[in-house]
Amino acid sequence: MSGSGALRGRIALVTGGSSGLGRATALALAADGADVAVLARGSSDLDRTAEQVRARGVRATAVVVDLADADAIERAVGQVRAELGRVDVLVNAAGTDVPGPVADLDVAAWDRVLAVNLRASFLLAKAVWPDMTENGGGTILNVSSVAGRRGWANAAAYCSAKFGLTGLTQALAAEGRPHRIRACVLFPGAMDTNWGVWAPEHRTGSAEPTPPADALAADHVAHLISWIAAAPPDVVLNEVTVTPLLEQGWP
Repeated sequence: MSGSGALRGRIALVTGGSSGLGRATALALAADGADVAVLARGSSDLDRTAEQVRARGVRATAVVVDLADADAIERAVGQVRAELGRVDVLVNAAGTDVPGPVADLDVAAWDRVLAVNLRASFLLAKAVWPDMTENGGGTILNVSSVAGRRGWANAAAYCSAKFGLTGLTQALAAEGRPHRIRACVLFPGAMDTNWGVWAPEHRTGSAEPTPPADALAADHVAHLISWIAAAPPDVVLNEVTVTPLLEQGWP
């Protein structure tokens, strides 16, 4: 795959890079010329993503990290900086979920969902902020969900984290404006990844949801993310909602 080259010379950090949207985003950014650091919990699939990034003619590094561990996040960003130099583009694409009704949710499970889906995005933005301010700007893209616009039964932890991600992104955008740092929150509908929160008719209780037939291709969303990252500095998108053409029932 050949890209536009619009991100050549930029360095991107992508979480959730071992699979799904994270992997697709890493490859899309690489196709557009960016060097890419991918973060995730598992090493084998993460290494495969890094190899695929390098195959596009750019540098890559893979860092195994548990995003629920604040100290590990700080060490991971330090490793990325040591190997690639800095971070110009941050894509928080990792996510986790513990479905079930509020009355049955375990507190530790709730805390982990909030840590991975919300706190990690804050910690990563905080960690790369000096790079972006010192280098005259940057782009932070936080992947939320349509579940960040509307709460659903049996998805309280996930929805709460994704709603919070909107507020975090708005604050980052306001604080980043004087430094030419852009922040955008993305609200994808159902995607063809291996897990996700979908409309109520696709989710009952704690059962594993199944994607609707018209789910978005992760590659398509990834190319949109790369396009936003490569947009001219004076083009600022703070919120983007993307849904399948025939998707029903979304706000």
